[in-house]
Amino acid sequence: MSDEVEPGHVRLRLDLSYDGKDFSGWAKQPSGRRTVQGEIEDALRTVTRSSTTYELTVAGRTDAGVHARGQVAHVDLPQDVWDEHREKLLKRLAGRLSRDVRIWRAAEAPAGFNARFSAVWRRYAYRVTDNPGGVDPLLRGHVLWHDWPLDVAAMNAAAAGLVGEHDFAAYCKKREGATTIRTLQQLRWERGPDGIITATVRADAFCHNMVRSLVGAMLFVGDGHRPVEWPAKVLGAGVRDSSVHVVRPHGLTLEEVGYPADELLAARSREARNRRTLPGSAGGSGGCC
Repeated sequence: MSDEVEPGHVRLRLDLSYDGKDFSGWAKQPSGRRTVQGEIEDALRTVTRSSTTYELTVAGRTDAGVHARGQVAHVDLPQDVWDEHREKLLKRLAGRLSRDVRIWRAAEAPAGFNARFSAVWRRYAYRVTDNPGGVDPLLRGHVLWHDWPLDVAAMNAAAAGLVGEHDFAAYCKKREGATTIRTLQQLRWERGPDGIITATVRADAFCHNMVRSLVGAMLFVGDGHRPVEWPAKVLGAGVRDSSVHVVRPHGLTLEEVGYPADELLAARSREARNRRTLPGSAGGSGGCC
């Protein structure tokens, strides 16, 4: 599979953010529900006065209700369309898009760039408060209220047993033909001076529901309902565990996507398409992020 751009076209990198509250996730749906991808593609078609819908490829397809501050996508436009609209594209998109989605940058991407497959990591934040009075009303759409006191030190101790390359099948919603092997690079909790506890979760990629499931397991440890060793034992079982709670999406934000140096983009894209296996496990085709 090649990342070569069709002759006469130019690949643009788009940096964007959105409030996920009123979106049914990133990806377009046949049901016609409102999605981030659908909204941006419609706006792009309108402002460029095109009869063609230019499809976006995204770094991470967020679920319904999940927010993004540092999302990245790419789109291939005909060179003449880009030449005509490049100077005013951002301003015109800002005038056409709803206020809960913004594109901050649109620039020609370096050779070999693929928003999804060239990425080397995605960093999410999940925000929760255990304040007995609940969530600040001004933050209620971005912070989960947990009505038990949370022990951040215990959650960090539990998180240490999950970092590294593992099969995260116990924390993922399985998709046919997709691997659940991921490298969890960072999972750390920190309580801020405002009392909000933020989980920083970084991995090369995430499978469906992985972050929200990991957070759910950590909260059970933090409030004393499960021992520190429990999340690692669940991971080791290798199968989806019904006792792992998938927390609500509104506390989750995609904060940043990392890419390698320009000269390594194409190689990273090829590597990411290979199905991953752990030592001693069987291989196969397909992939997932």
